[in-house]
Amino acid sequence: MALPVLRGCHRVSSTLKCTRLFLNESPVLNRGGRPRLPPLPAQRPFSSAAGGQQNQNQKVVVFGIPNPFIWFRTRMYYFLIRAYFDKEFRIEEFSEGAKQAFSHVSRLLSKCQLDALEGLVAKDLIGKLEEKLNLMPSNYKKALSVEPEEIMYTTPGDVGIYYDDDGRKFVSILMRFWYLTSARLPEDTMEGTRVFQVALGEEGEAETKRLLSAHYEFQREFTEGVAPAWTITKIEHSKLLD
Repeated sequence: MALPVLRGCHRVSSTLKCTRLFLNESPVLNRGGRPRLPPLPAQRPFSSAAGGQQNQNQKVVVFGIPNPFIWFRTRMYYFLIRAYFDKEFRIEEFSEGAKQAFSHVSRLLSKCQLDALEGLVAKDLIGKLEEKLNLMPSNYKKALSVEPEEIMYTTPGDVGIYYDDDGRKFVSILMRFWYLTSARLPEDTMEGTRVFQVALGEEGEAETKRLLSAHYEFQREFTEGVAPAWTITKIEHSKLLD
């Protein structure tokens, strides 16, 4: 596994000066990292026993072993965020809020409910997503939708701290998600993805699910007087929405 690269950079379009931590591995969130979203539906396990009792006989476990150098450097960035931007910031709370936001936004994308993304997703990104969704077949759109219990693994990726020429301050965190989908997808375009058999019920037939990944970037402006809101500025679903 290659080591991360720490470097300074400039964004041409907005003349943002930044220092970004590049790792190996893109709703609105409030100060504690929790999304300001409508209540999410109750979670459904992958298997149910007779008589209405839920029993998860088999489950897929996805885990990763963090690189100790990456772990230390990301913690340094989290410390800087708490020290200079938000003393209440906790990556655990942020990650949990990001998971809920990811599930909520992915379901809106799957239904092409782009108007509902306003205030949650950057305006310029919504226009780009609309163009891509208009060309996407229905089975691909179904694969975009992610229920909370279908998320198998979540980890932070890139962390960035930015200052522009006007003195505005920004923080961005790229979150990476791995999730299961039962959508029927062509094998030739899904090369490199993992396929699992998930049991439904004690004696039910196994359902084929594919493990996909998605990247959502969350950005927040920390300039004094600006509302404390995280906005999604990047959305990628591997093999589906790049």
